[in-house]
Amino acid sequence: MSALIQHTEPAPTRLPPDWSGIGGCALPVAADAATVLLDSHALVLAGTGPLDAEVDFTEHLCAPGTALWVRPGQAVRFGEPPGDTATIVFRSGLFGPEELPDLAPDDPSGPGARPLSVPHPESLRTAFGNLTADADGPPGPVAAALLRHQLAAVLLRLRLAEPAVDPAGHVEGRTFERFQRRLEEGYPHTRRVEDYAAELGCSVRTLTRASLALTGRTAKQVVDDRVALQARRLLAATPLSVAEVGRILGFGEPTNFGRFFHRETGLSPGQFRGRYATGPDGIPGQRRPTD
Repeated sequence: MSALIQHTEPAPTRLPPDWSGIGGCALPVAADAATVLLDSHALVLAGTGPLDAEVDFTEHLCAPGTALWVRPGQAVRFGEPPGDTATIVFRSGLFGPEELPDLAPDDPSGPGARPLSVPHPESLRTAFGNLTADADGPPGPVAAALLRHQLAAVLLRLRLAEPAVDPAGHVEGRTFERFQRRLEEGYPHTRRVEDYAAELGCSVRTLTRASLALTGRTAKQVVDDRVALQARRLLAATPLSVAEVGRILGFGEPTNFGRFFHRETGLSPGQFRGRYATGPDGIPGQRRPTD
């Protein structure tokens, strides 16, 4: 979870119990509630009807039987779910980065970031139900270990359902993954691609080539996209002032933050916050910045 969440008001989200760090619920936030920043992982399995979900200002209509993995710190809002929608919530840090094969649960770019069609969704629904029932049972170390194994099985099932990655981009993929991990720690402090390249021991050209191969965006655009996303999260889901949001993101002057935000979104921070709160057209799309 991003350290920046500590600067925000507590979000009214469903938290897993402290004794296991894993629990179950219908949705992680109340249906039709205002957008909030999620403070735990949430695996949402749509029921027999479609589920409307907005994650980081992108609308998703989750078809029946599909899964969506929402990460800590993401801005989320849900419509009224079908009655049999199920959610597993779990805290960060339950699994080490190499503990599950080809899967780091705390990686924000992991599987299920978009609605994911899962083979045999009824089997996954049964797994969700068993985990939720066990989480509601008597607490203890044996029960906590059981929940952890059940969660690992669910996560690996989602990983298997994710489309295979083209091995031709394997080298660029590894470079971009390292870049993303470092960016999650460093974006409040620096927006210079040269700084990230130096920390990763590669050139700016290497980072740009990897970024273009994986996202179609330059490394500089990837950095600016991440800063702009966090700005939108904080403006939409917290009472922080525009100046406070700018300071959190490393802008010494509100005017500098305002110019950056307008360049990235086409709106001033105040316009974005007002339009997000009252406008019928939803979140404005992010304008592609010039490099």
